[in-house]
Amino acid sequence: MPNIKSAIKRVKQSARRTEINKHKKSELKTVVKNAHQALDASAANSAEKALIAQKKLDKAAGKGLIHKNKAARQKSQIAKKLNNMS
Repeated sequence: MPNIKSAIKRVKQSARRTEINKHKKSELKTVVKNAHQALDASAANSAEKALIAQKKLDKAAGKGLIHKNKAARQKSQIAKKLNNMS
């Protein structure tokens, strides 16, 4: 446990940010998974879910939550499924 006041604050901030990032990553994974499932099932709203997933991936990459190449790869996979569907 740190003794310096600023170090104590940093530990608290780090713990809080870790929880927030964990929640956001989990939410992102769920959205991407739902998009893939909708595209696999050829659901009526699959295009809408794909767009939502792509938007969330862009935001996450922009904020540094995930690497930009990972976001690009996942967006590419979604777009490929969407193009094959129609």
